[in-house]
Amino acid sequence: MRVVLAIAAKDLRQRLRDRSAWVIVFLAPVLISALMALAFNNNDEFRANLGVVDLDRGPAAAGLTRVLKSPELEGTVHVRSYDSEVAARRAVDAGDVHAAIVVPKGFTESLHGGGAEPVRVLDSVDYGLQAQLAEAVTESYVAQVNADRLSVATAVAAGAQETDVPELAAKAALLRLPEDVRAQGLPDDPLKVISYFGPSMGMFFVLFTVGFGARGYFIEQQQGTLDRIAAAPVGRGALLIGKSVSTFVYSLAGLATVTVVSWLAFDASWADPVGVAALSVAMAVCVVCLTALVIALVRTEQQAQGLASILVFALVLLGGNFVFASGTTPAIRTLALFTPNGWALRGFTDLGTGVRGWEAVGAPLLGIAAFSLVVVAVTALLLRVRRTP
Repeated sequence: MRVVLAIAAKDLRQRLRDRSAWVIVFLAPVLISALMALAFNNNDEFRANLGVVDLDRGPAAAGLTRVLKSPELEGTVHVRSYDSEVAARRAVDAGDVHAAIVVPKGFTESLHGGGAEPVRVLDSVDYGLQAQLAEAVTESYVAQVNADRLSVATAVAAGAQETDVPELAAKAALLRLPEDVRAQGLPDDPLKVISYFGPSMGMFFVLFTVGFGARGYFIEQQQGTLDRIAAAPVGRGALLIGKSVSTFVYSLAGLATVTVVSWLAFDASWADPVGVAALSVAMAVCVVCLTALVIALVRTEQQAQGLASILVFALVLLGGNFVFASGTTPAIRTLALFTPNGWALRGFTDLGTGVRGWEAVGAPLLGIAAFSLVVVAVTALLLRVRRTP
């Protein structure tokens, strides 16, 4: 064990003497994640400025305005009234409001069985989420109005007098649909940008350790360092384990630095610190496995650098290190499941939205472990083939 630790300490000292190693693994991830958090900051509260055009002037239309101003939507929806659809359209185009709802004339009369034009939502391509909110609230309210109309029509069909229709309509307006939908499942805390891009950029730059480790192996081979160590009373196994330990410690230190700085300096949050540590350890082990694979595949320092660069950029592009996984296509989300960093980011996303324990990191840890085992198997096969005459 002392020999293994001595080899690992020697490799770490050599690596930390290189200033570029400090920049790439410790400094650059923190700076880049901070810049991305500033560029894609989503900590501001969601707000929708909605315009309302009441052409009906009846109680049913006034009810829609009351819903938009209800306590449930207070702080999220701000309502402005307009006299005409033209004025509302002009306000939407100018960005004064995000969307506008036009209640047509005759909307209230439709409760008595008459017809009416549909309620319209004037939207803008610049504020798609706010328009969706306006549409959802309007559709929910119109569904209630249609239910009231249906109840009145049913009463009339059952023999109610026409003179009773206004009274029935007033009573129906006090009713509410008996069924509603309430989401219940995993926690859904808002995901902070830094909680995603902190670990993301940490993994991106730590993956460059693959190139550093592979290059260092071939440099020591050219300088005869490996031969001198092998000539000493040190087994090849101890040599490989020592170098693996140094790569593991270096990678884990880089990931830990990014997550801790993101937490302390930029208010990143994850529900389970143990889960964060487990994902970081798993990724550090995976980096060791990838380093061994590159060494087994190539013969020179230049080849190692080139292959490692290709491997790193392929993994980060497929794994979603530069974009939120939810913002990619289904094909890319599927391909991310074949990358260790893609699985790790799924875990960090769940941890960042309030999920704890095995529910958050179980599947990601198994995915990273499966990837690492495949890499180890391929590496062992390549080494065996290389030794075969």
